[in-house]
Amino acid sequence: MKAFTIQSGDGIQAIELIDRPEPTVGSGEVKISMRAASLNYRDLGVASGGYLRNDTRPVVALSDGAGEVVEVGENVTRWKVGDRVSPNFVRDWIEGPATNAKLKTSLGGGIDGVLAETIVAPEQSLVAIPDELSFAEAATLPCAAVTAWHALFASGQLQPGQTVLLLGTGGVSIFALQLAKAAGAHVIVTSSSDDKLEQARSLGADEGINYRETPEWHKAVQQLTQGEGVDHVVEVGGPGTLERSLKSASVGGYIHLIGVLDSPGAKVGPLLSVFNLLTIRGIYVGSRLMHEQTVAAVVGNGIKPVIDRSFSFADSIAAYEYFASQKHVGKVVIEF
Repeated sequence: MKAFTIQSGDGIQAIELIDRPEPTVGSGEVKISMRAASLNYRDLGVASGGYLRNDTRPVVALSDGAGEVVEVGENVTRWKVGDRVSPNFVRDWIEGPATNAKLKTSLGGGIDGVLAETIVAPEQSLVAIPDELSFAEAATLPCAAVTAWHALFASGQLQPGQTVLLLGTGGVSIFALQLAKAAGAHVIVTSSSDDKLEQARSLGADEGINYRETPEWHKAVQQLTQGEGVDHVVEVGGPGTLERSLKSASVGGYIHLIGVLDSPGAKVGPLLSVFNLLTIRGIYVGSRLMHEQTVAAVVGNGIKPVIDRSFSFADSIAAYEYFASQKHVGKVVIEF
């Protein structure tokens, strides 16, 4: 079978299409014929090296995928041939709190991922794909949608009428927008592109701020909230945007720390978090239980994952390059 593997930390050019032996199925395992995968910002970081717990080399690329069960091993009870399934991002995190050992089993970095024609996975690490979702749509959920769910609901306990600030229009932010609106929240989105802000409004965003035109965007957030600030910030920028996110939050607000897209070396003072009693929490994807809850929320609310562009399996490197250009809104998908 064919698989795309990351051979070194030299970026996209370190990803190679190779031939590998067809994997064999052990007791409690399931073989899956992959049908779709999707990209996340983390995948660029893994390919570039130095990503915590994700420096295994070589490693099959990508964490997010969906496929069909084609063989089950002995003692498998959860699945049968023909079932449609999606692997959880962190293979061994089924429920409860994360541990260092569990986080080392993150697909496409710590262990082999899903950008292969066939994979084998433990039966307990898989989530069922409902009929309402295509393989491509299901493949968009394991990282971005689960991260948004973990932040706003599993951690933040988002309530109707609360206000959410989203940075940018990538996968996590767009899923957070869709989930927050379904929960009755008021959503503000930032972007450097008026076109992307218009797309966000078409998906339900209540307000948009172009941060290139308004560099001190936290002031605009305060104006839009009558000086109260927002209840939740889904913070995907990291240290480069964190100070303004802190200034955007309400007293008692939540800062959900997810990404390091901007200025990872910047320094941020802690005093606002003290004076405004903020809850600042790191969010790293989620458990299989959270994945299942996310799927239920997406289907139950009629949410359609936003797929910006789809590539073929053979064009996976082109998919990486397009994703790295940051032209997309929502998700970039690879279909096998």
